[in-house]
Amino acid sequence: MTDAAIPRFTGDASPYAGGDPYADHRTADFPFTHLVDLADRRLGAGVIAANDEFFAERENLLKPGPAVFDPEHFGHKGKIMDGWETRRRRGVSAAEPHPTPDDHDWALVRLGAPGVIRGIVLDTAHFRGNYPQAVSVEGASLPGSPSPEDLLAPDVKWTTLVPRTPVGGHAANGFAVDAEQRFTHLRINQHPDGGIARLRVYGEVAPDPAWLTALGTFDLAALENGGQVEDASDRFYSPATNTIQPGRSRKMDDGWETRRRRDRGNDWIRYRLAAQSEIRAVEIDTAYLKGNSAGWAALSVRDGEDGDWSEVLPRTRLQPDTNHRFVLDGPARATHVRIDIFPDGGISRLRLYGSLTDEGAAGLAARHRELGG
Repeated sequence: MTDAAIPRFTGDASPYAGGDPYADHRTADFPFTHLVDLADRRLGAGVIAANDEFFAERENLLKPGPAVFDPEHFGHKGKIMDGWETRRRRGVSAAEPHPTPDDHDWALVRLGAPGVIRGIVLDTAHFRGNYPQAVSVEGASLPGSPSPEDLLAPDVKWTTLVPRTPVGGHAANGFAVDAEQRFTHLRINQHPDGGIARLRVYGEVAPDPAWLTALGTFDLAALENGGQVEDASDRFYSPATNTIQPGRSRKMDDGWETRRRRDRGNDWIRYRLAAQSEIRAVEIDTAYLKGNSAGWAALSVRDGEDGDWSEVLPRTRLQPDTNHRFVLDGPARATHVRIDIFPDGGISRLRLYGSLTDEGAAGLAARHRELGG
């Protein structure tokens, strides 16, 4: 189900005339892009199959960053595009040269983290006259690690998330999604053929409570486990969500860095944990932040939306490019956590190790059932 308030782009873009190829790219501020990209490769997402990728590989759909355009880049099959591009469809005969209304190309996408989808962006950047006439998106939820053959089996239930909708060339085509269900896979359809540069799937992670219960102790703030950033004082250089991405930071902008403060305040991030939990150990990593790491950090917790904040890690000196580990004096029960850095700068990762409380586990299980898990 889509939101009519979101701008729609249709029709060809002008041919590339030189200069900045994004100068005439059509886009809009979509209301869901502050959420987690469930199709982020860092979370383990992948394009696991496509019926056709003659001109450009399906894997390009999930590449980080905007698509790149090189007007001189050609290969043996033609123009090389930074996206997923299929060959031109044809009809069955000279008498019927055009594809039928039902002809289309498709790609199967495994989400990096199963979740509730709130919005989808299909960006046709640089596909000016070779974009699909229309797109549609379907979602499914399957346990385990299904193969493409499993997903294409006739008994798999696919739910329409974006009905067949005309789109435009060289444009970020956004769609709000209203389906209160947990999805693990998507099927992206191009009608009848063409190219899409990037896919982004914004939503809320809905972890498997049985898996988290089996783990016992895990990172309660991690995106893949259902943690999320609720707010932050500053996102000038990089998003606060980076601090709960998988793995260690691999470069400076893979963490969170604020602008330089010129007042007497401090910067902070507020997190919501996967569910009510007991935190026992903390890691604050400043990897690759050398002359711009936070000077000090403190950690506070809150139990419930209206609970009082309680400091569990007092203001502590941080070292540049270092992973700091702290064992708390006792388990800290919490649903929310706030890290304050002083006075500014950044951290690359925050890890909060502990386990779900009985109440937290029950709430997570109930939510899982509500979402069809």
